This record gives sequence, C-alpha cells and structure tokens, in this order.
Amino acid sequence: MNDPQAPEIIWYILVLVLVLSALTARRLTFGQVLRSLIGWLFIGTIAYVAIDHREQLSGWAARIGLGDQSVAGGTTRIRQSVDGHFWADVEINGVHRRMLIDSGATTTALSQQTAQAAGVDISGGFPVLLNTANGTITAKRATIDTLVIGNLETDKLEAVVSPNFGNLDVIGMNFLSRLGSWRVEKGVLILEPDTSQDEDSNSDRT
Repeated sequence: MNDPQAPEIIWYILVLVLVLSALTARRLTFGQVLRSLIGWLFIGTIAYVAIDHREQLSGWAARIGLGDQSVAGGTTRIRQSVDGHFWADVEINGVHRRMLIDSGATTTALSQQTAQAAGVDISGGFPVLLNTANGTITAKRATIDTLVIGNLETDKLEAVVSPNFGNLDVIGMNFLSRLGSWRVEKGVLILEPDTSQDEDSNSDRT
C-alpha cells in the first residue's frame, strides 16, 4: 500500500525510539521518563504548529513589528533577507502571501495558486509573452482588486498570472510607481505612501 504519509510516520517512530533509548540508557525512573516524553511532545507540537502556520505567524509578527517588516505611521520598512532580496508580507484581496519585491519586474506577477486563492479572475485575461531568465513564457493579464503591504494599500493593480511562475509571487514596478517614494538604506527597503492625493483633497475642501 502506497501511503504518502508513511515516510513521516516512520520518521516519527524512529525519533520516538531514539528518545526512549536515550532516556532508558540514563536509567531514569518511570516518572522522569514520562515527564521527559511530555516535554518532548510539547516541544514537537510547538514546532509543528509554527511550521504549519508559518505564513500566518509571519504576517502577525510583521503587523506588530517583530518580523523583518515593520510599520511606523504610513511608512513600511522591510529588512533585506539573507538571500539578498526583499520579501514582503502582502495581502492580495485579503489573502496573505510572502512576495518578492523586484524593481526589475515591470508588472506584478502571481502564481496560478495565489491567483486562485485570492479570487483573481483570469478567465477573460489576454495572453501575453514574457521574457524571463528561463526563456519566454505565456501568461495572462489580470487585475488585483486590493493589494496591501503594511499600511500601504492600492486597488485595481494590473498583474500577470502564469503556472510557469511556480510558487513565486512578485511585486513589480507598477506597484512601486504608485508610492510617494521608495529607497534602500543600509539594507532596509523604505516604502513611503503617496500623500499628494490627500493634499489635493484637503485643498479642494478649503
């Protein structure tokens, strides 16, 4: 029987055997062994929950300033990752995703999975050819209703969607160009909101 979870079950059994062997070798009492097992079980549960919900935890940490993304006023700051890139915690139509910010990309790009999860309609999108590092691929044009990074929000943002992107989602220049400014200082990407529209509306009221 080919059970896709069989390797995981075998792994857990092996870990349990190793832990029990180590505890037995120390000749602990039954109570001490039981307490140790409960402790390991607690640690394993915490680790499993953290891995299984890593995207939600990442977004929560960013909102309260504990992650690599922080918000102060209207300004959003994103620290450079160890891979040299800037990764943002983003909400696309209310769906959380971790997206690469690439100033070299003209248009924001979504994977097929992200587009489906966020309800981005590509049924009427016109096909377009894109030149990538892996050659020319076919994608479809689409529109994101709302996209939020920190306190920065934009709507009706054009995007391209293709299964050829794999699991990668990219924020392109069409989003960055809507900001008031963006810059990199000492390994931190600083995104500033566009306040010109607010100033125009205030002047109209006066």
